[in-house]
Amino acid sequence: MYAAHAFILQLKHGNNSMPTFCYNRPLLLENGKELPGLEIAYQTYGTLNEAKNNVIWICHALTANAEVTDWWKGLVGEHCLIDPNKYFIVCANIIGSCYGSTGPANVNPITGKVYYSDFPQVTIRDMVAAHILLRKQLGIDAIYLLMGGSMGGYQVLEWAVMEPAVIQKMFLIATSPSESAWGVAVHTAQRLAIEADQSWKDHTSTAGARGLKAARAIGMLTYRNYTTFQEKQTDPDPEKIDNFKASSYLNYQGDKLVKRFNAYSYWLLTKAMDSHHLGRGRGGNLIEVLKTIQQPAFIIGINSDILCPLDEQQFMADHMPNAELYAIDSTYGHDGFIIETQQITALLKDWI
Repeated sequence: MYAAHAFILQLKHGNNSMPTFCYNRPLLLENGKELPGLEIAYQTYGTLNEAKNNVIWICHALTANAEVTDWWKGLVGEHCLIDPNKYFIVCANIIGSCYGSTGPANVNPITGKVYYSDFPQVTIRDMVAAHILLRKQLGIDAIYLLMGGSMGGYQVLEWAVMEPAVIQKMFLIATSPSESAWGVAVHTAQRLAIEADQSWKDHTSTAGARGLKAARAIGMLTYRNYTTFQEKQTDPDPEKIDNFKASSYLNYQGDKLVKRFNAYSYWLLTKAMDSHHLGRGRGGNLIEVLKTIQQPAFIIGINSDILCPLDEQQFMADHMPNAELYAIDSTYGHDGFIIETQQITALLKDWI
């Protein structure tokens, strides 16, 4: 379906000089709708060697972007384990996001108007299908290591099933083969917060901003945990009756996200996470699909992760034939996958 479409590559240099892959044909989505055209912002680091066997492709999580050396510091970059002096590293922004790839803030080429709430629902599988187009255009025939955490891990798993001959190894952390009922419930609460904003669905770039701030606060409660908040956000003054440190922290995190992200994209991408299920369209049996994933997989879980707990990674390791599972101690919960880079490096180094 995808190989038959003609496409071109343009290098569009914006404020961050990030290259953009422009696909000039419709992309059929999993729900039967089409994107009339497609742009994917991406970043590469290092050089593809002559044998084309040094590719590491990194899939990013919910509100991240293609600048992987910025958000996975300590693991990716010069003098890190994933070093551009050794590997050809690729990270591409997912469709539906607001960091350069086609999403709700883009203009619909058919109507000439910004999509906003009219942007079609996308799935993890659609995101991978779009990145497969980019892979082909970049001349990459094999991915030595495909890696990602959280929602990035969802993409890694889908890609391994969609292109088993291309993906050679996988690194998965704080992720799962299907969205849990707990995850769906968290995302639903976040979307309810966005939808309660009176400006939600206004066709403006700031629509739903206050709701997005509240959604981020809900998310922070699951990205971290009780222990983290007790250690970092407890007020030392027992006489205080307002303006607590934990409240300030959540307000700060919410404001920070509103400045850099878009409520339409957040709403849409949480919907995409809810639909994540490797068994959909493949017989529905998650265990049987996991058994078909033959690539060596290195899996890390975080013992304090309440959003995607260790049970999820254990389930994968139990049913993927070539998987190894390790757990790391961290007080940072789900966010440990981007914070605990020293522990991750120590475990992953020998396996790579």
